[in-house]
Amino acid sequence: MNATQEQLKVKLEQALVAAFGDEYAGVDPILVSASNPKFGDYQANVALSLSKKLGQQSRAIASAIVEKLDVSEICEKPEIAGPGFINLKLKTAYLEAQLNAIQADTRLGVPTAKHPQREIVDFSSPNIAKEMHVGHLRSTIIGDSIARILEFRGHDVLRLNHVGDWGTQFGMLITYLREVSPEALTTANALDIGDLVSFYRQAKQRFDTDEAFQETARQEVVRLQAGAADTLHAWKLLCEQSRQEFQVIYDLLDVKLTERGESFYNPLLPTVVENLEKSGLLVENQGAKCVFLDGFTNREGEPLPLIVQKSDGGYNYATTDLAALRYRIQKDEAKRIVYVTDAGQANHFAQFIQVARKAGWIPDDVELVHVPFGLVLGEDGKKFKTRSGDTVRLRDLLDEAVSRAHADLEERLKAEEREETPEFIDKVAEVVGISAVKYADLSQNRTSNYMFSYDKMLDLKGNTAPYMLYAYARIQGISRKGGIDFADLGDNAKVILQHEMEFALAKYLLQLGEVISTVEADLLPNRLCEYLYELSKKFNTFYDRNQGVQVLSAEEPLRTSRLVLCNLTARTLKLGLSLLGIQVLERM
Repeated sequence: MNATQEQLKVKLEQALVAAFGDEYAGVDPILVSASNPKFGDYQANVALSLSKKLGQQSRAIASAIVEKLDVSEICEKPEIAGPGFINLKLKTAYLEAQLNAIQADTRLGVPTAKHPQREIVDFSSPNIAKEMHVGHLRSTIIGDSIARILEFRGHDVLRLNHVGDWGTQFGMLITYLREVSPEALTTANALDIGDLVSFYRQAKQRFDTDEAFQETARQEVVRLQAGAADTLHAWKLLCEQSRQEFQVIYDLLDVKLTERGESFYNPLLPTVVENLEKSGLLVENQGAKCVFLDGFTNREGEPLPLIVQKSDGGYNYATTDLAALRYRIQKDEAKRIVYVTDAGQANHFAQFIQVARKAGWIPDDVELVHVPFGLVLGEDGKKFKTRSGDTVRLRDLLDEAVSRAHADLEERLKAEEREETPEFIDKVAEVVGISAVKYADLSQNRTSNYMFSYDKMLDLKGNTAPYMLYAYARIQGISRKGGIDFADLGDNAKVILQHEMEFALAKYLLQLGEVISTVEADLLPNRLCEYLYELSKKFNTFYDRNQGVQVLSAEEPLRTSRLVLCNLTARTLKLGLSLLGIQVLERM
């Protein structure tokens, strides 16, 4: 809800009390944006909901509310339509004043949160000794955008990368490398990441088929947990090598993260088990220590256990996640913890969070949110893979997007007979390629699968990053063409609304705060994408060569007013795209 809607809501609530008494204090006036501009800007539907309770016709209720309603500073005279809808149309002078106010505001009128708090966003989370692949794309991009939006709203955000850097896989890998490449365990970067991944696969194959190797690998894990110097040194080298590779991707995507892997919580795992034991939740089942879950059953209908300590004394992911949750609440003092992972992990989160609640570890003022997302599909509608059937490496995917953007740009420049420097072409191609991948992901409702198509995401038309970037660059082109500095339009630069296209653009510009506030609550970045796409369309209609308004050739004071609207649109696009992790271009 934006500031205007908040003001109108308060005034409607006051009118309800004035019309029907104190017992109606707090009744929701059901204020929504009007579905059709001819009915105004907002519509209050409360009269219909009160008809039965008051024993009156809803139209008569609406009349009684309107009689007590004072919105003269904001709206034209309210009108009652149909069975009792109260239609409200914003005054032109009010709209102009709102736009003139946000012109001088770096935040474009978007307030910070009333109650800023410590929030944790847990995202990306690749595994050491494995390359980041397309499966990490959505977590990384969605998590980064959510973190940016929460930060912009004024929250203290801790961006955590819960990497897989502990456990059996290191026993396997270190054991195998002792045989085939011992120098990799003593010398930094002795192998490249591709070799490391290949050795990991071979180690896994040996582990699954060779009992002697399996036992040696388990002993290596024990040595790691005990802090044996040579094993610990090897583990650190492997982690650092993977970390360097991950950073290449994060730099390309402009993503900032604080790494805190599974190993960080390893010393805390015995306390988790001990605490659950004291609370009476632990049950021994076939030698393992478990907590039985409500609402989760096996095929026979028996309650499923969540294992927190295996029969051999080892721990699993759930134990680590419980330790991490306790640490984040007790030490990090987080009030909201957001986990960005694929939808397939929904049961895992529901299970360990249920255990934490039963144990009394989650205070009433702490919110835990699992942000699930669907799969990335190929154009054949199946899980996105390479032609050989392998998982697509994230680095390859990003490089391909940039390469295609490069080819598209060179083709366009050739068609336009335009000369640009290689540096310009490389920069534009990188921004467009990376932005196209990000936006294609973020513009989908994250809960559904989406089809990955380079052709669609790089299209200059439609709901794509290039379309958005082009709208921004087009506005900057106006300033270049007119020799205008948008930052210095003069002290008397004011918005004056006359044309219907000005009104449409102006009203939409004022909805940014409402959209950002909505995404802060529901963590669906596609809502911001939809807003920016609609804004771009409204601007392109406003500036259309045939049907739009004149800007540079308009008479004053309309010329300056329209330049202000152009600049506000560009600033809104730039801010909105930055919250999606997308950089703008002054020229394309």
